[in-house]
Amino acid sequence: MVKPVIAIVGRPNVGKSTIFNRIVGERVSIVEDIPGVTRDRIYSSGEWLTHEFNVIDTGGIDIGDEPFLEQIRQQAEVAIDEADVIIFLTNGREGVTAADEEVAKILYKSKKPIVLGVNKIDNPEMREQIYDFYALGFGEPIPVSGSHGLGLGDLLDEAAKHFPKNKQMDYDEETIKFSLIGRPNVGKSSLVNAILGEDRVIVSNIAGTTRDAVDSPYTYNGQKYVIIDTAGIRKKGKVYESTEKYSVLRALRAIERSDVVLVVINAEEGIIEQDKKIAGYAHEAGRAVVIVVNKWDAIEKDEKTMNELEQKIRDHFLFLSYAPIVYLSAKTKKRIHTLLPMINTASENHSMRVETSVLNDIIMDAVAMNPTPTDKGKRLKIYYTTQVAVKPPTFVVFVNEPELLHFSYERFLENRIRDAFGFEGTPIKIYARERK
Repeated sequence: MVKPVIAIVGRPNVGKSTIFNRIVGERVSIVEDIPGVTRDRIYSSGEWLTHEFNVIDTGGIDIGDEPFLEQIRQQAEVAIDEADVIIFLTNGREGVTAADEEVAKILYKSKKPIVLGVNKIDNPEMREQIYDFYALGFGEPIPVSGSHGLGLGDLLDEAAKHFPKNKQMDYDEETIKFSLIGRPNVGKSSLVNAILGEDRVIVSNIAGTTRDAVDSPYTYNGQKYVIIDTAGIRKKGKVYESTEKYSVLRALRAIERSDVVLVVINAEEGIIEQDKKIAGYAHEAGRAVVIVVNKWDAIEKDEKTMNELEQKIRDHFLFLSYAPIVYLSAKTKKRIHTLLPMINTASENHSMRVETSVLNDIIMDAVAMNPTPTDKGKRLKIYYTTQVAVKPPTFVVFVNEPELLHFSYERFLENRIRDAFGFEGTPIKIYARERK
């Protein structure tokens, strides 16, 4: 299911990040009472009644040294491109400002549903302050208070009315959906073309030349695939070329729809922080992961090169210790034949189920080899373990007291499960539950 997307748009210091945090239910943006201070994650998931959706906080899109109004315009354009519904947020304490009117002018042209929220209406006596906002021309303003959590239900009710009815791409269960993520110019589009054997997407040496995200159905040796090219940029403009966070938005949409995610690294440039950040999203989403080192033909190699690079990748991507690494060249198609078998393996492991009896034998052997820890005189007792889900494989360990299952022992159990069953390419989740 492709979740609808809400974008929160408005001039600085109207409370976009506070409302964003309220909607997603966790403090994922850095919030201070200073305009433009949002510096952290700008994209997260939310849920309201029966609706699941994603939310973008455009205030987190750092435009750099652009003039004030130009930054507002560019952030609004990102929202218009990416969102199904736009929440236009204003500040009820300050009334309608010239900057609000500038945002309104941009949104008039968007052809997207607009929900007008008036923030900082912290008590009923302040509700009269919303009437000036009718002048912006977006219908009835909805009073909200981000700091107190008031009015958010009304805001989300109105937004949900505009969610697309059928944002669903239907592929059968046997089809493996995989996406390619990575920063610009690592060769994602060239790799798609190399797999498909035809030029389906625009490729050049200029970072960010892919113009659209395209699903490419593909069959090889009887196995059906869908390649989701994260691509990204629909139109030129400084906002799209200068902000890494824009490409992250598109990558997240692709990750959400994938079974397997290919984290593509440029062998010439090595690993940078942005690679780790993008890979982290795939891991957090519980998707199977294959690390792809592209442009392998472009570097000088000796017998130590591959081992040295693998060690460097493992050191940087400690959280992806389960992910296999494939070295190839999309340009020359060298070693390209190794990629699809690895995708198949990661996908199979991502949906693997383990028999409960066999699983418990492995866990009991592990406990015999390395006894459970104690804390303040109490020893962890493991009664039994069962697998409760796939994609990713998820296990529940029934114990006497869940807080006694420390991270280090949980990692030990995960390693024993991997030793026994493989699970190459997929994360594993383990939860402790008290036996009733």
